[in-house]
Amino acid sequence: MSVLVVGLSHRTAPVALLERVSVSGDALVKLLHAVQRDACVAEAMVVSTCNRVEVYATVDRFHAAVTAISELLSVHSGVPMEQLSAHLYVHYEDRAVEHLFSMGSGLDSMVLGEGQILGQVRTALKLAQEQGTLGPTLNELVQQALRVGKRSHTETGIDRAGASLVGVGLTLAERTLGPIQGRRALVVGAGSMSALSAATLQRAGVTDIVVVNRTHERAVRLAQTVGGRAAEFGDLTRELAEADLVISCTGATDVVITADMVAAREMFLLDLALPHDVDPAVRRLPGVTLVDLESMQDGAADADTDDGGRAEAVTAVRRIVAAEVEAYLSAERAARVTPTVVALRTKAADVVEAELGRLTARLPELDGRVRDEVTQTIRRVVDKLLHEPTVRVKQLAESPAGDHYAEALRELFDLDPKVPRAVRSIERADTETTRTTKKGVGR
Repeated sequence: MSVLVVGLSHRTAPVALLERVSVSGDALVKLLHAVQRDACVAEAMVVSTCNRVEVYATVDRFHAAVTAISELLSVHSGVPMEQLSAHLYVHYEDRAVEHLFSMGSGLDSMVLGEGQILGQVRTALKLAQEQGTLGPTLNELVQQALRVGKRSHTETGIDRAGASLVGVGLTLAERTLGPIQGRRALVVGAGSMSALSAATLQRAGVTDIVVVNRTHERAVRLAQTVGGRAAEFGDLTRELAEADLVISCTGATDVVITADMVAAREMFLLDLALPHDVDPAVRRLPGVTLVDLESMQDGAADADTDDGGRAEAVTAVRRIVAAEVEAYLSAERAARVTPTVVALRTKAADVVEAELGRLTARLPELDGRVRDEVTQTIRRVVDKLLHEPTVRVKQLAESPAGDHYAEALRELFDLDPKVPRAVRSIERADTETTRTTKKGVGR
């Protein structure tokens, strides 16, 4: 089985299309199971955020799996294949691993280095685990990607070099409103992005923060964390009339803030939701500025003209990702040859036991001490003969063409390619040892 990624992101598709393809809640669960049920797919996970929709799968047939997953994305989003296919990208095997590690490290985000993606990948992993669509291959790969992402953020300045989406939005807000300290801010929603927005506002010096959410108790809890106050969802129009800066990010499927709810005056609205929370028609109101994910694709790049160590941080993260990808792939290649090595040693042991049994049958009068010495001698000879080939094939297996060496060994010794259950624990132990060694070198 090989790892495959099929998806689209802010790099390949307009936000309007991402908005149509994005899935959440029950729709996400249905897509997850639909992918996993396909005959070509063994494991599946879906990452669906405001900037990307990606399907991760382990597959046994590349072309058939790409077609099946693409068609499922089309069916579940309602976007015709001829319209969707032009925006899809595909990563397979080594490139799939590199893409996931890079994404988790913030290198593929709309705003370089933003840390929210790690939480989003973790959420996708948890859902796939809960739904039973994840197996050992994807589980281990995604867990490793989370570790790589954490390492990248911990060991480099990528967090400081690239602001979060909220940070970029506030930079754009200050261009319109001037300093935001002393302004009244309204946060609509109480999820993870809303919590980040409220915390970012507080760090920026905004002391008058109001939180509105359909579930009032969640609004109260969030407001308390930033010293703000919560308002009932039914009071949203009144709160909009008093706010200077509005950040909205709910899970609603319909528009939450309509043009009729917004007064024509100086006001900045930041819409981080997908689908949109704010009716684009508010842009026609005098004095009102609306920035959403689509407009941020243009604004994020120039929101911070100072490099701030960006180039150095990116280089450092890319170095970490490259080392971690190589370590992961080397360990995977070594793990694949382990069953062949165990099968070879098992076959040799069987031959030894068979010959010793034949010796005992022919020479039943053989002295026990002599029999034990003969037994140990034969086993030592076999072990010495097998030692160099097995060590060498494990080393060669770490190269990109490593599978060919294992295949040659199976052909030469007529080994059973099936993996015995007892071998799996050895395979996992060898894999972990290899990864630990490689990581030490990379650091």
